[in-house]
Amino acid sequence: MDTRAIEQMIGQMQAASEVAGGKASASTAAGGADFSVALQNAMAEVSQAQQSAQQMAQDFSAGNSEVNLQDVMVNLQKANLSFQQMVQVRNKLVSAYQDIMNMQV
Repeated sequence: MDTRAIEQMIGQMQAASEVAGGKASASTAAGGADFSVALQNAMAEVSQAQQSAQQMAQDFSAGNSEVNLQDVMVNLQKANLSFQQMVQVRNKLVSAYQDIMNMQV
């Protein structure tokens, strides 16, 4: 099972979260850890995981002998988990935006 992509996405999201929360050092923030780029990369990885899982499921349904059911189910669950994580990030971003918009100036 290859979990490098998921671990990479989690690492990018944590780094973006630290930069957004002000926990990262000034050199990291000034060095180009761009939140929008990290978010776009994470969304692209989620999309790729979903497409890969869907293609694998279609190959299995078509009777491809090289694809087994266990791999299909694992990849579908990994894609589902990464999507759910992205939904939670989106919810947090919307909540933070609403909090900022409701601040008294």
